[in-house]
Formats: sequence, C-alpha cells, structure tokens
Amino acid sequence: MSDQEPSLPENATPEDPVIGIVCALHLESAPFLRRIEEIRSDSGNGFTFRGCRQDGTRICLVEGGTGLTRARQATHALIDAFQPPWILSIGFSGALVDDVKLGHIVVANSVGDATGAKKLAIDLKMKAAPEKGLHVGPIVATDQIVRLVSEKRELAQRTGAFAVDMESLGVAEVCRERRVPFMAVRVITDDLTEDLPPEVLAILGPKGTVRAGALVGSILKRPGCVKDLMKMRENAQKAATRLGAFLPGVVEGLAKTLKTTA
Repeated sequence: MSDQEPSLPENATPEDPVIGIVCALHLESAPFLRRIEEIRSDSGNGFTFRGCRQDGTRICLVEGGTGLTRARQATHALIDAFQPPWILSIGFSGALVDDVKLGHIVVANSVGDATGAKKLAIDLKMKAAPEKGLHVGPIVATDQIVRLVSEKRELAQRTGAFAVDMESLGVAEVCRERRVPFMAVRVITDDLTEDLPPEVLAILGPKGTVRAGALVGSILKRPGCVKDLMKMRENAQKAATRLGAFLPGVVEGLAKTLKTTA
C-alpha cells in the first residue's frame, strides 16, 4: 500500500477495541504473528501495519524501525489510525544485571533515559517469576546499541534498570502525552556473559536490515566476525520465539480487562 491511512482489520468497526503493539523489527514480532491470525498487512510512511486477531481480540501491530524517533512516530500513527485502548512496546533488549539472562522476559514497571533523570512509572500488577525467566523492573532507553558488558554495568549502576532497549521510552512518552495505557514487554537477546561483536554497530540499518557494504568490509577486516554475527542472529531468533510464546497471555489478560471495564 502506499501513504494512505492504514485500515482496521477485516470486519472490524471503528467501535471495536484494537490492542496496539509497537515493535522495531519484523524479526521481533514474527513468532508471535505465527501464533495468531494475521488478516492483512499495509505499508505506508515507512511503517508496516499488520491487522491481526487473537481469538476475538483485534490487534494492530506496527513495525516502525529502530530508535526513539521512529518509535514515537509509529506510536502517533497507531493512535491516529486506531485509537487503541492499550499499547504494548515489544521487542529485543539487552540485560543490565546478572540475574537477567538470554531469553528471559522483562516487563517494565518504569521506563527511563540513560542519564537516570527521566523515569516514567507504569502501574503494573504483574508478578515477577525470576525462576521462570520473568522479571518485572525498570527498562532504560539509549540511542544506540550498548555493546560492552562494562557499559551495561555502568548503565545499570546509574539508572537501576534491569534491561536496555532503543524504543520503549519513545512509545511510553507518546502514550503518556495522549493518555493511552502502556506496557513494555521485552526479551533479552544479549546478557552480561559477553560483549557483542564490534561490527554490529556498523552493519545494522534503522529497520534491522544489514548494510551489505559494511558487512563485506567487516568480513574483510575480521573474517571471524561471521561466526560472531551468526551466533548473535541465532540468539535473536531464539529470543523472538520466547517472546512470541509469552505475548498471547499478555493479550488475553488485556482483553479480559477491557471486557470488565466496558
């Protein structure tokens, strides 16, 4: 599609509640989409909108690209088109504390910036279950990937956050401004056991695509990076599968909330 306003899922009416979901990359949402019914997909203004249904609950998921600016724009577009009663920020994140491991889920009770000066609280009733890989705690946003374990530890000490991403704060700020209830549900793709490869900062584009020229240059400079990058992608795919298995329960819980408050 082009730049026309995205449409509701088939058979929906403007009065039907549509739970909104914002993510950066299709890789993050693909396993979840395979578990539910995807009805249609529309693209415009650099975003992809996916109209879906989980049982009787209508969902609109927007893939907006990485970073706070893209996240804010995607959230505004989602609210303008669908007026969702809830919005979720979902996707990948990096662990900032030792107890949060690869593949664990972090549900935010606040989102903040890297300085620790800005923090938006989230009224959340979900209970943590660390023994099952489910954590409830602060998430912090940065404007680029935090690659080094030492940088992650410093960020945790400064902010008290459990995890770091590049979008949740942007989504939360728009939701706060426009008075839409908000949740952030993130899955860990990299923990404190090792640094990410240095090439990751150069080769990933804003929509998660690989910059071919940068990749070739990285391989020529350090052939061993191929193994590291393949491992990183494998970890991301496993994490996305974990997120995809967790999200249907979140959507079901929100749907019940909407029915009781209707």
